[in-house]
Amino acid sequence: MKKISTSVTAACAILLSGITPIPSAAQDIARTYSQAADRLIDAALADSAAYQRLSLLVDKFGHRFTGSSNLEKAIDWILAEMKKDGLDNVRGEPVMVPHWVRGNESAELLSPRYRELPMLGLGGSIGTPPEGITAPVLVVSSWEELEARAEEARGKIVLFDPDWVNYGVNRAYRRRGAIAAAQAGAVASLIRSAGSFSLQTPHTGGMSYDPDVPKIPHAALTAEDARMLHRMQDRGERVYIRLKMDAQTLPDVQSRNVVAEIRGRELPDEVVVLGGHIDSWDVGQGAMDDGGGSVAAWEAVRLMQRLGLRPRRTVRVVLWTNEENGLRGGNGYRDRHADELDKHVLAIESDAGVFKPTGFGFSGSDEAFEIVREVGSLLHRIGAGTISRGGGGADIGPLMREGVPGAGLQVEGTRYFWYHHTDADTIDKLDPDEMARCVAAMAVLAYVVADLPTQLPR
Repeated sequence: MKKISTSVTAACAILLSGITPIPSAAQDIARTYSQAADRLIDAALADSAAYQRLSLLVDKFGHRFTGSSNLEKAIDWILAEMKKDGLDNVRGEPVMVPHWVRGNESAELLSPRYRELPMLGLGGSIGTPPEGITAPVLVVSSWEELEARAEEARGKIVLFDPDWVNYGVNRAYRRRGAIAAAQAGAVASLIRSAGSFSLQTPHTGGMSYDPDVPKIPHAALTAEDARMLHRMQDRGERVYIRLKMDAQTLPDVQSRNVVAEIRGRELPDEVVVLGGHIDSWDVGQGAMDDGGGSVAAWEAVRLMQRLGLRPRRTVRVVLWTNEENGLRGGNGYRDRHADELDKHVLAIESDAGVFKPTGFGFSGSDEAFEIVREVGSLLHRIGAGTISRGGGGADIGPLMREGVPGAGLQVEGTRYFWYHHTDADTIDKLDPDEMARCVAAMAVLAYVVADLPTQLPR
């Protein structure tokens, strides 16, 4: 009798056991899951339900800043709507969050001419005295220039006016500008807003202090005005500004992560998580950042429920609170579910705007990456099938650091930093069809990974 190979024997054993092996080639995953993927894609593209729900959310509640009644009322409404959708285990998971209040604020150019300067205080900044701070301005283009001109900075308002490079480079001035300016003896600090384009739209965002350095007020001006003040200084004109800010940090308050599920039909304790952050800054509507990502993830799970697609594992949508100025939601979810993280198969996040999707960035093992690439083949029909190395998001970062594979939805991002953290982040900047494609991409990835016979290898 001819000897049967070990691989054939193993294959026969798997077949006899009734367990379906994970497809080993892209065409096998396509064959197994193409029908379900097409159903999800067709349902997502059939109408503008996600866009309409996002429109209702942002028009009804406006911005959803941590600590605000807007955020908590929005969360109440979402929980009620999720229950109406028929999702499983709908709940709010409590999280204590910071409570920074902007208050009234203004910046006025006093010399060489008068102008009211559009501005936004930066999240976490202290306020000024009631009468404000009136001082000459020193404009610098870089950290190095401030260091070289530190003697000139004493008693002045330092304005950082770096050229736009990218968000990572430019937001460093927002994050650490007050520390550097205070070390040089400045009485306040300003930045050119961290954005790639401006129509007199200042960008807010988070900032930091150093406990060993005096705290000074910190705010953002528009790109146009920062350049103008720089030109004035270069001409030898004396630039004076009066800055007034009522900003203050109040005691922490309670908020909630929004959680809902489709319970897995065979392995309900194993979980695929997808979501976005439901909070926003206190300007605009937070439609792009990140109402769109939150609603897209919610809609992805709702479509599975509506189509009767219940995967082997649980698919859990989480709308994290307090991403913008604390990350308490992401950290709180990790802590609350610490004993379950070995059964978290994949975490997916959308926080780059729901513009035209191109695919996902993935962080995980080589074996898992190859499987996710195969799943991506199901998304080529909507142009969202590219899976690249390296991806995730701020809210799933705490899970990824515990070993959970992570994926971040990637989109055509040309316009994102035009509106990011500004009053211009409103629903009209988004396209219903592009948002529907984001829903489809998230739904397919979450469903297929949740339905594979075994977990993604770590």
